[in-house]
Amino acid sequence: MFFIPSLKKASFSIVSFLILTIIGFQSCKQANSQIIQYEPNIEENRIITGAEKMLDYIPLLKDKKVGLVVNHTSFIGNKHLADSLLDFEINVLKIFAPEHGFRGTADAGAKIKDGVDPKTGLPVFSLYGKTKKPTPEMMEDLDIMVFDIQDVGCRFYTYISTLTYVMEACAQKGIPLIVLDRPNPNGHYVDGPVLKKGFESFVGMHEVPVVYGLTIGEYGLMVNGEGWLENGIQCDYTVIELSQYEHRKSEPLPIAPSPNLPSYNSVLLYPWLCFFEGTVVSVGRGTSKPFQQFGHPLYRDKTYSFTPKSGKGATYPKLENQLCYGIDLSVKDPLFHYAQASFNLDYFVDMYNELNSTSDFFLKNNFIDKLYGSDQLRKDLMAGKTAQEIKDSWSEDLVDYTLMSAKYHLYD
Repeated sequence: MFFIPSLKKASFSIVSFLILTIIGFQSCKQANSQIIQYEPNIEENRIITGAEKMLDYIPLLKDKKVGLVVNHTSFIGNKHLADSLLDFEINVLKIFAPEHGFRGTADAGAKIKDGVDPKTGLPVFSLYGKTKKPTPEMMEDLDIMVFDIQDVGCRFYTYISTLTYVMEACAQKGIPLIVLDRPNPNGHYVDGPVLKKGFESFVGMHEVPVVYGLTIGEYGLMVNGEGWLENGIQCDYTVIELSQYEHRKSEPLPIAPSPNLPSYNSVLLYPWLCFFEGTVVSVGRGTSKPFQQFGHPLYRDKTYSFTPKSGKGATYPKLENQLCYGIDLSVKDPLFHYAQASFNLDYFVDMYNELNSTSDFFLKNNFIDKLYGSDQLRKDLMAGKTAQEIKDSWSEDLVDYTLMSAKYHLYD
């Protein structure tokens, strides 16, 4: 678990569902998309997730054969969504699991295998490995799909790619998709380079900036509305909205979204520290502070050090068992990083300037191009550009994206 200092977390019991009322449906401006509106319970002084508003979507699932795209974050209070739906006698047939698996323990990039959930006996189909998009065979016998996964608001965090493929599979089979919205912990700003055509991958499918400023429900509306599914097809797409959420508002995430984002600090630092994943620099995988520190054995400042070790969620960490010198960013209060609301390239440029003269800085697989969304970062660094000059090159693209994405906002 991780917590934001000074922000209060309220409880939400099943009794609260009895006072939730559906006040109707509002057609979205985008074709085949709709949003379910909700009258908030004014006694709840916190964000209420889409998953918690069961009276809004249980009627849509009654007498249907249901597939769930879920993982370890798909909880209502202390109960998994799958278990909650089964308690309501919803006919859940199948579970689809993204990167890190259904229980969220697998390494980043580790292939996930199909299997059976031991608790419910339901078949679990992997959407991370050789199959990233549900096959027609996987979709057989389903009447409707439900997607409920906590995102972190970064282009290369693969849950939005899984959403895109699920939308596409649903559209091709004529199966409606319901997204239970969750807050974006990095939803208070938009920044970073916009992906360029020709650099699409599973860690970046669309022409959006690294920090795109939408909830996962809003992101799906954009995918539908901009015609980004294969051949421009449209998904029958419904969002169960958050209540009492604003993009500038945040509260504790009750469950870490993946093994190497264990704290709120790590989630806030992830958007720009992740660029180091395409280099020889460690971001602390295999330590107690992944994505809260970075370093390398040849870093000049020996004041701070850490040593990556093999362990849960980081079986083969970069620079395993090597003493790394670097910078500790965990010493700052999370609210400090939250308030920055900016993409920090200074450390990255400094590390490049220091290490590139002694060894190859970028990994030979050019993974940095996938993370950045183009090969421009490597070109700019080789040309000797500063961090600010590189950031300035994004400005026009960010303005265009911000204007385009604004029409998909469901929240202030």
